[in-house]
Amino acid sequence: MKQILKTLALMALSTPLAPAALAHVTLEAPEAAQGTTYKAVLRVGHGCDGAATVAVRVQIPEGVIAVKPMPKPGWTLATATGAYARSYDDHGKPVTEGVKEIVWSGGTLPDDWYDEFTFRARLTDALEPGSTIHFPVTQDCTEGTAAWTEIPAPGQDAHALPYPAPGLRITAPGHAHH
Repeated sequence: MKQILKTLALMALSTPLAPAALAHVTLEAPEAAQGTTYKAVLRVGHGCDGAATVAVRVQIPEGVIAVKPMPKPGWTLATATGAYARSYDDHGKPVTEGVKEIVWSGGTLPDDWYDEFTFRARLTDALEPGSTIHFPVTQDCTEGTAAWTEIPAPGQDAHALPYPAPGLRITAPGHAHH
């Protein structure tokens, strides 16, 4: 058993993409049903090459509406709004604009600590079951930035990318109501 662990540790150290592949910003729940309200929990597991995180920015993809971020004690919360590419139905009311970006800033998340940044949103019927949407995240640190914004090409494994954007797989609508 010790030899297996030693071998795995050596493999991880010798693989250039191992740190990025194992320690990126991810979504706690990687799939959700079309037409439902989704609670997005962005998990930030480290800073930028040892530097503390001081801001987290997430871009909201098209087809995700009614975005409501959760405030974090010690952090300033801001949103940027804009027009959608089309009109969406939100409980019988047409909406043509909404939150396009969320920014948590002003706090400090040391490199050795872990935290979560949360928002909820509605996944419209325009999102196709079986597809994956991405939430590009930029992590600003006291020294440097990590842009978790790479979106895989069709058929490409997101784990092969050094800085993958958190992805959410859309499933077929279920019988759950919010």
